[in-house]
Amino acid sequence: MALSPKLEIRQGQTLIMTPQLMQAIKLLQMSSLDLTSYVEAEMERNPLLERADGEGGPGEGEGSSEGAGEREAGEAPSSGNEGGNEGSGEGDGDVWLSSELSDSSRDIAQRLDTDLSNIYPDDPGTGRAEAGAGDAQQRDPWQTGLTTRTGSGGASEDYNLEAFVASDVSLQQHLGDQMVLAIADPVERLVAQVLIDNLDDAGYLRLDLDDTAEKMGIERARLDGILTVLQTLEPTGVFARSLAECLKLQLIEKNRFDPAMEKLIENIDLLARHDHAALRQVCGVDDEDLKEMIAELKALDPKPGSSFGETLIQPVVPDVIVRRARDGGWSVELNTDTLPKVLVNQTYYAHISRQARDEAEKTFLTECLQTANWLAKSLDQRARTILKVASEIVRQQDAFLVHGVQHLRPLNLRTIAEAISMHESTVSRVTSNKYMATPRGIFELKYFFSAAIASAGGGDAHSAEAVRHRIKVLIDAENPDDILSDDTIVKMLKDEGIDIARRTVAKYRESLRIASSVQRRREKKAGRG
Repeated sequence: MALSPKLEIRQGQTLIMTPQLMQAIKLLQMSSLDLTSYVEAEMERNPLLERADGEGGPGEGEGSSEGAGEREAGEAPSSGNEGGNEGSGEGDGDVWLSSELSDSSRDIAQRLDTDLSNIYPDDPGTGRAEAGAGDAQQRDPWQTGLTTRTGSGGASEDYNLEAFVASDVSLQQHLGDQMVLAIADPVERLVAQVLIDNLDDAGYLRLDLDDTAEKMGIERARLDGILTVLQTLEPTGVFARSLAECLKLQLIEKNRFDPAMEKLIENIDLLARHDHAALRQVCGVDDEDLKEMIAELKALDPKPGSSFGETLIQPVVPDVIVRRARDGGWSVELNTDTLPKVLVNQTYYAHISRQARDEAEKTFLTECLQTANWLAKSLDQRARTILKVASEIVRQQDAFLVHGVQHLRPLNLRTIAEAISMHESTVSRVTSNKYMATPRGIFELKYFFSAAIASAGGGDAHSAEAVRHRIKVLIDAENPDDILSDDTIVKMLKDEGIDIARRTVAKYRESLRIASSVQRRREKKAGRG
């Protein structure tokens, strides 16, 4: 066969991921917080995008069109002056917007035909904004200071009171301030700062000290001495390398680290298993003393560094709200607070496109217009898709909304995708990082999708989440004298028509963080004792 270059013509069908399609897919799987940040960044880059409420953006007050992506919630986007008056001054509203607001109290008093002190008698600064320098001595000095800093048009107009708000002190800063007082040697201070910087959020030191001493070029004994000094800093328990050492440092500080407590700390794994009989034998104490020792341990802080530099926890904001309708059904609507409200300012585009000086500026404006239009359409399509998927989930899980989690039906992505004529990957993206507010609480959309567990009698399958909830109910109601084993739970569930294996019960129990029957028996006996 001869090898030679040649040209061939072939016809085929391929799916090309255009940048616009990639953007739409990216927006679909974003959470509400990520979407807001993304849209804000796009508004900074694109001069044709502006907020639907008219705040900010180029050409404020001019005509705008091309609605935003919040229409699914039943709100029509505000488009400002759609007639394109461009500040013509016609109408009372335009006259009010074009009028200048004067800061002079004398001008305001003339318009109102009375002194401002008669209108605002409780305002100490009313009527004195125009006072001369001779009145300054009669003013209250504190009020004078406030007027100077916050007055309109003054030199201190950008005075920021937030600069005086105390910032959170991190664990490293708190320990660093103490370290300079506890350690005087400059070399040891450098080593101590390295140890401080390597603490985790709980205050534990996760470094290999041998490796650290070699890298720092100091003896291991000297490094241990520095660590011993650092372990005396507040909060007590920091720089520990294990939970046992953390508790030991706190007990030493309280002068409660006696031989019996030392044995208890050394055998803390027995305490985790609630093996009180072995602990009594190891520590050489009776039941009453052991209970007091355990109570002392529970009063200690296992994470002494967690109180510094706390991470701000963002509350979950639902994307979909489900309410009971008047006809007995369910009303599903989008949460408009989580939907970015943006508009494409066509009037501003028409105005600046006529003033474009060269082809490069025209190309830039055209690209901005196309990007803005596509973003608005993508947001609108995203809202429609979320609403469609959420509505079908509510229809499928009606029994859960009425009766509770024990009636949660087994559901998968394919069922929803076939019902709304979409691909499974699209449904998967919609349910990622989205939440639904129902009368039974706020749930992630993925919560409603669970595996099916066969019915023992050949009836309808049971949801894995419902079975997990049933296992928790059975264990919570068990008799302390008759602890339910996994095999017993399997028999009880089969009597209720749920065909489940023992290893599945064990897996669900562990996912609920429920101890085994042996540990539960020890816990409940210890609680009764």
